[in-house]
Amino acid sequence: MKITLYYFSLVLLVLTSCKHEEPVKEEAANYLVTLPEQKDTIIEQEYVGQVRAIQHIELRALEKGYLEKIFVDEGQHVKKGQLIFKIKSNVYQAEVQKAQAEAEYAKREYLNTKMLADSSIVSPNELALSKAHYNKTLAELEIAKTHLGFTEIRAPFDGIIGRFNDVRLGSLVEEGELLTTLSDNSKMWVYFNVPEKEYLSYVSQKGIQGINQLVRLKMANDEFFMSPGKVETIEADFNNETGNITFRATFDNSKGTLRHGQTGKIYLPKNVKDAVIIPQKATFEILDKKFVYVIKNHKVVSQPVEVTNELPHLYVLSGGVTAQDTLLVEGLRKVKNGETIATHYENQGKILSELDNLKAE
Repeated sequence: MKITLYYFSLVLLVLTSCKHEEPVKEEAANYLVTLPEQKDTIIEQEYVGQVRAIQHIELRALEKGYLEKIFVDEGQHVKKGQLIFKIKSNVYQAEVQKAQAEAEYAKREYLNTKMLADSSIVSPNELALSKAHYNKTLAELEIAKTHLGFTEIRAPFDGIIGRFNDVRLGSLVEEGELLTTLSDNSKMWVYFNVPEKEYLSYVSQKGIQGINQLVRLKMANDEFFMSPGKVETIEADFNNETGNITFRATFDNSKGTLRHGQTGKIYLPKNVKDAVIIPQKATFEILDKKFVYVIKNHKVVSQPVEVTNELPHLYVLSGGVTAQDTLLVEGLRKVKNGETIATHYENQGKILSELDNLKAE
């Protein structure tokens, strides 16, 4: 009996092991799609900007001599009229004293000649010559005083002292030699070049003057300057070599962040009518060209697109798709061109909201 039960159990085990389990069917993938938006929008066009101080001058020696004193340091803020350099003035002081003595002597001669002329002892012509000589000595005295004044180099306006040009205390400086620079950085000009096509688009929206348009400045550390600037002028002529025209924007620089000679990027707003906008995540690249997957009759079809501008999470297109084309948003690496897929739709607003939430987290 026990042997019979044993064989019966063995047969059941064999039969059970011979049964094939049916494979579990995987659920078909369902991919997210959306439609491009077509609407008026504002984009920012990017240009390389050159930062310049409104006042930036070279301070040069106006007389030859030895540098007797230096009253400031490089990078120091100075006030208008503040003494910066002094050239040894002994010779020029002596020239003033000499001119004063000659003027005094000529004055006495003129007064004596006038007295004689009043008494008809000398001719009026001699009086005129004496007066002319006296006036000449007065002019020479003023010239001597001017040369003496040139031995003191003062700041013509409030500003920041630049780098000293290899001049040190005791250096012999020549007339006209560069000593340093002075910059008024309270306000800054930023120059940027705009191509002709973009210039025409700009003036068609803003008018031929095109002034007072607010712009942003991105500095070298990829941070935006604390306050916007204004486009205040557009140059008269295009550059024949580059085909560009120069714009100038003014920025308030009361905190002194910007310095003469810096570079940055200007962001100039532009109104775009009926712009086609798609999510950035709906694109992929092949050889530096951007593509999207358009869904046609449930089939995936790759389509090249032309991106003109970039917004947060979005691309603005100039061609490639229309507002009626259904775009694949997720699973771009999982599908192949021509493949039939199942999809579900979400509008762009919801997709962008989810992206913003992810960024916030």
